[in-house]
Amino acid sequence: MEKMRMESVDLTAQNIDKIGKLFPNCITETVDETGKLKKAINFEMLKQMLLGDVIDGDEAYEFTWVGKKASIVEANKPIRKTLRPCREESVNWDTTENLYIEGDNLEVLKLLQESYLGKVKMIYIDPPYNTGSDKFVYPDNYKISQDEYNEESGLFDDDGNLLFCLNAKSNPRFHSKWCSMIYERLLIARNLLAETGAIFVHIDEHEVYTLQMICNEVFGAQNELGTIIWDKRNPKGVVAGVAYQHESIIVYCKNITSFAGTKFVKKKENAELMLKKVDSLVKKYGYVNDDVRKEFKAWINTNKDKFTGGEKAYSLIDDQGRIYQPVSMAAPDKPETRSHRPLIHPITGLPCPVPSKGWRFTDETMDELIKIGKIEFGEDENTQPRQKYYLIDNMEEAVSSLLYYGGADNVLGLPFDNPKPVYVAKRIISTLAKDDGDIVMDFFAGSSTTAHAVMELNAEDNIKRKYILVQYPEEIQEKTMAYNQGYRYITEIGKKRICLASEKIRNENKDLNIDSGFRVFKLDESNMTDVYYSPTDYNQDLLSALESNVKSDRNDLDLLFGCLLEWGLPLSLPYSSEQIDGCTVHNYNDGDLIACFDENVPENVIKEIAKKQPLRAVFRDSSFVDSPSKINVGEIFKLMAPDTRVKVI
Repeated sequence: MEKMRMESVDLTAQNIDKIGKLFPNCITETVDETGKLKKAINFEMLKQMLLGDVIDGDEAYEFTWVGKKASIVEANKPIRKTLRPCREESVNWDTTENLYIEGDNLEVLKLLQESYLGKVKMIYIDPPYNTGSDKFVYPDNYKISQDEYNEESGLFDDDGNLLFCLNAKSNPRFHSKWCSMIYERLLIARNLLAETGAIFVHIDEHEVYTLQMICNEVFGAQNELGTIIWDKRNPKGVVAGVAYQHESIIVYCKNITSFAGTKFVKKKENAELMLKKVDSLVKKYGYVNDDVRKEFKAWINTNKDKFTGGEKAYSLIDDQGRIYQPVSMAAPDKPETRSHRPLIHPITGLPCPVPSKGWRFTDETMDELIKIGKIEFGEDENTQPRQKYYLIDNMEEAVSSLLYYGGADNVLGLPFDNPKPVYVAKRIISTLAKDDGDIVMDFFAGSSTTAHAVMELNAEDNIKRKYILVQYPEEIQEKTMAYNQGYRYITEIGKKRICLASEKIRNENKDLNIDSGFRVFKLDESNMTDVYYSPTDYNQDLLSALESNVKSDRNDLDLLFGCLLEWGLPLSLPYSSEQIDGCTVHNYNDGDLIACFDENVPENVIKEIAKKQPLRAVFRDSSFVDSPSKINVGEIFKLMAPDTRVKVI
């Protein structure tokens, strides 16, 4: 019977396997730190296979820093940790599909590799900006010591002589640790993105160019979607130079080919307001007349700073009260399939001018546009007709590189310093996460703005997005407002905000079924004792003295979710349990996985589980009296549920 691994995926081994599929002759063997053989890459042979593409010598176009190689190793290294469910701190555990995970986000991302591989629609993060100061939410100073930098960078020769000088302002030791920190996390996070997914990263002027180079390497320069400039309408105080009043939001997709068909647009923010304004004017006058049109234009001009250029273009109203803008129908080229015939003016009966390259539509399409009233003629035949673009048919527009917002959130009275505004988060999230089931992940969760924004958007458009938040349980400093209010960890305030925000949203939208809960998980050491991973290190007498290979403080739910992580099942699916002849049987997502972790499970319980024909079944080693009993379990499943994969821990 197969034994569960109970550790995160070894990404280095996976990458070696991928290379082996392409170049099997480049796979060799080496000895690991324990003396065991393992697969490795023969890089000289790989270079020979790719000789035409290999750059020989020391010169190459690349972006590097002290510690880059170590960060790659760290990102790929497996860990023996787990996520322990915390029902008592969760809200609506049984029904919610949202997750709040406490722990170091690098390790959490590793553990989520199997369960959320290629499933996240959008990653939206606001990492520390490397400002050189310690912030409230994150440790925000990633400068390494001079001695550490000197040792790793080769700054001195063997005799201690300085090899080169560095300008203090551009000294890379101020960037190296920050680069490694973000690089490791982005390397792993990319695996979680769906093929049509994208990542949005907030950053300020300190590391914006560094981050862009890192993203070019991790995601590929061809997958860059652009940078959104968030004008905060509030320049920084006295500085020696330009006073920045903006931050950048860098955007990369997972795969530009797959992303090309994705609806990456934003709502015209004031479109609904414009439609309501016209409705009110029509009700005021009883029908559409010149007064309605004049008042609407005056209203647009009075509030012109509020509207985008794309919105202001929709300034006309037809006789049915529909807002529109007239758009040229001139063709950009002159293919024979498009219409070149003149349109007849409906009043004068004379032909109107035809664009030099003809119309952009075929004769059939032009006939249909005339039939449904979507072509606007001038006062006489001397004006070239134009197409009517109705606002109701064009409620969205391309994502702009500029975002203006200088407001701040009161975050429901909670003591956060400089939280990301919900308004900005909603504007960003709504550009891509548009469908039921879309997952939005934020692994620098901080003040939980992302969760707040997702819930508000779900209420506004009745879409069931889900979120995964990850936050390190940073201790709150004494003598701060948060500490004085009784909070000891940033995660406590983050969860409190989600609860308060969801209560407010539910009260304002009582007719909607909004998922206002979240399952809490906490990063911890492995559920298994050392003997589980290295049984050969223990003699038989010592093994028999050990009561269990599971740590004494772990319960069935800990073991179940540890198995889910390895088997690649999402952590938000329905769960139930039942008693069968005194044994507790756990059923995850109606048979995706059934587990029983009791001691000495009787054969009739095994058969009841097999009758359910689950996709997966898990037991403990101690669930069986002896080896023959374990073999018998395998035979039962072969007979009653041959498609079930059975493992033990």
